[in-house]
Amino acid sequence: MYKGTHTYSYNLKDKALSRRYANTLTFVNKQLTQPVNILDLGIDNPFSNMLRDQGHDVDNTDMNQDLDLDYSQVTNEKYDVVTAFEIFEHMVAPFNLLREITAPNLIASIPLSLWFAKAYWNEKDEWDRHYHEFEPRQFDMLLNKSGWRIIDSEKWVSKSNKIGFKPLLRSFTPRYFIVSCERI
Repeated sequence: MYKGTHTYSYNLKDKALSRRYANTLTFVNKQLTQPVNILDLGIDNPFSNMLRDQGHDVDNTDMNQDLDLDYSQVTNEKYDVVTAFEIFEHMVAPFNLLREITAPNLIASIPLSLWFAKAYWNEKDEWDRHYHEFEPRQFDMLLNKSGWRIIDSEKWVSKSNKIGFKPLLRSFTPRYFIVSCERI
């Protein structure tokens, strides 16, 4: 369980979320060995605060900013790294935003497409829908075509204590993919 200086409204007692944050933080710490200026795509969240606790200067995008249409923050040259933790699947056209990022480095994670489950879709919240769930090779191609070179990556599973066929499959099928990239 993460212990830092910030309090969170998210339920970090959720074991799956806590494991995902721990895996993500371990990967980020491997990539960023000193404090940097980060633009974390998406609203301020517990993981943004975890990055701050690591000594990074972190800004987030605005609550109602449509990243499919508004690239203003990603073109700001003050950032060393742009992070996007489970953001691109919510965008209609992530390619366009990826092309506009001026920071020299990108760290991004996505949920992988699972052959046994439909893409996530929240009927009640238009911001909480997955327009894309990628296979690793699809995400690799998207990044390459938009001017990024992957320098490191990892995959991990999303284990659950639930009983059933899908939870069993989730216990050994990678669900998350994270990459560290540099601008080509």
